[in-house]
Amino acid sequence: MSTSTLIAIIVIAAVIVIALAIGLWMAARRRRLQNKFGPEYDRTVDAEGGRMAAERELRAREERHDKLDIKELPPERRDRYAGEWSSVQEHFVDRPEGSVQEADELVSRLMRERGYPTDDYRGQLRDLSVEHGRTLEHYRAAHDVKVRSAGHQTTTEELRGAMVHYRALFDDLLTDQRSR
Repeated sequence: MSTSTLIAIIVIAAVIVIALAIGLWMAARRRRLQNKFGPEYDRTVDAEGGRMAAERELRAREERHDKLDIKELPPERRDRYAGEWSSVQEHFVDRPEGSVQEADELVSRLMRERGYPTDDYRGQLRDLSVEHGRTLEHYRAAHDVKVRSAGHQTTTEELRGAMVHYRALFDDLLTDQRSR
């Protein structure tokens, strides 16, 4: 076997090994993002028009999130928030639309105290998606009902559903207190 044939075989083998390594690395990165973001991964793929654009967006969210100062709440603050949530739920019977508004405000206050920016709804979704991607659909559904309820375009059952959805995110934010 000539030297040039041997070199060609080695080059081809090296290209194949490099391509496999890159493919495995990309697949592992994709799996990590899918596991971390849950249903938000697929939603972002649809919104961005493809996996590569979505993965760039999700990594950018992670980088932005890493710069946030997300804090744990001391037990007494968590207890106070839990008490406030109970109060909001109690008001639902007499004023369902007002309770949904209160639930939204309470979730926003909890987010702000934990260190999440709460300036705009889209930003909230983006920032929450990094650690709370699995409950983000609850927040979207609740927010949609809250917006429609301002125009009195919701049923009591939809308002009750919004409370359930807010509760899912609220519980996630309140109990996700791991060290950073």
